[in-house]
Amino acid sequence: MDSQFIHKFKQFDAYAKTLEDFRVKTATGAFITITGAIIMVLLILSEMHTYLSPNISEELFVDTSRGHKLRINFDIIVPRISCDYLVLDAMDSSGEQHLQMDHNIHKRRLDLNGTPIEEPKKEEFPVLSPVKQNTTKIVTITCGSCYGAAFNETQCCNTCDDVKEAYRLRRWALPDLSTIEQCKDDESLDRTNLALKEGCQIYGYMEVNRVGGSFHIAPGKSFTINHVHVHDVQPFSSSVFNTTHIIKHLSFGTDIESGNTAPLDGVIGHATEGAVMFQYYLKIVPTVYVKLDNTVLHTNQFSVTRHQKSVSNVNTESGMPGAFFSYELSPLMVKYTEKGRSIGHFATNICAIVGGVFTVAGIFDTLLYHSLNAFHNKIVLGKAG
Repeated sequence: MDSQFIHKFKQFDAYAKTLEDFRVKTATGAFITITGAIIMVLLILSEMHTYLSPNISEELFVDTSRGHKLRINFDIIVPRISCDYLVLDAMDSSGEQHLQMDHNIHKRRLDLNGTPIEEPKKEEFPVLSPVKQNTTKIVTITCGSCYGAAFNETQCCNTCDDVKEAYRLRRWALPDLSTIEQCKDDESLDRTNLALKEGCQIYGYMEVNRVGGSFHIAPGKSFTINHVHVHDVQPFSSSVFNTTHIIKHLSFGTDIESGNTAPLDGVIGHATEGAVMFQYYLKIVPTVYVKLDNTVLHTNQFSVTRHQKSVSNVNTESGMPGAFFSYELSPLMVKYTEKGRSIGHFATNICAIVGGVFTVAGIFDTLLYHSLNAFHNKIVLGKAG
């Protein structure tokens, strides 16, 4: 009774076995088997990598968040202008300077080959204030000459800065500093001589309010005249400054792999002539990234439009030489959420890989075996005939 049950039960075997004596093993079959096994292992490893990587879902909604600061991370090299002649300014959308912002900015002097000359120095953010007459202290009792730039006979220029300020107020071109008595022993003469013989790396971060605004890196001393932002590059003209620059990094928050958080990294702005104004228009999209452990990262992605033009003079109509970044925030927010993948889906894919490779390899082996046998039989018949 048991033997009959077992015999009937064997009829359900879908994998009937042939006797070992009736099996034929070939070299082509071995090659296909090894190749199929390698392909199978590679596909399984790829599927395992996909399973271990989190699935990222994306949502888009109106940004209603408040209170977060906008962090601007940057690392920019200007290889043809010294650090003493480069200024970083940041303003909001109305053109007013950002106030009460946290920052950590450093400048590193470079030679013309890009090699650091000394350790980086922390840069204090400039405060743009209206130009006022006689803002420099008089350090000597004698009344120094303003070299024709004085507004009255009682005005004295006892320091090199006094002479520069007088010429700035007159809006006159500054003469050669070596001919000015007050500037002969002044450090500004050395800074002027090195202005075009060194490069500069500016890097760090700024944290500003979450409103549209701009920042720029440009040569000259920045100040305001009648609420207009200008840069004074005296004793040079704007055309002598090569504003070629390398953006090593620029982002508005934490970098994430799945987002477009730093599309300008590695971009080189090449100036083929002096006095070139580079303009970057950035559209910032606030982004929230939620990890598997529910850690929430607030960052920003952005797209960019680039433009450059030649400016002959430093004035408000034609622009100023330098790299200018204008940004505005999108009212929409993107949310990325990491989610774990299903173990059932992983197991199903593994089974599909094993079965698919095994089946396809068997079809190839059968076709190849019968083709070779037919070819061999034709050769034998040909010889016999």
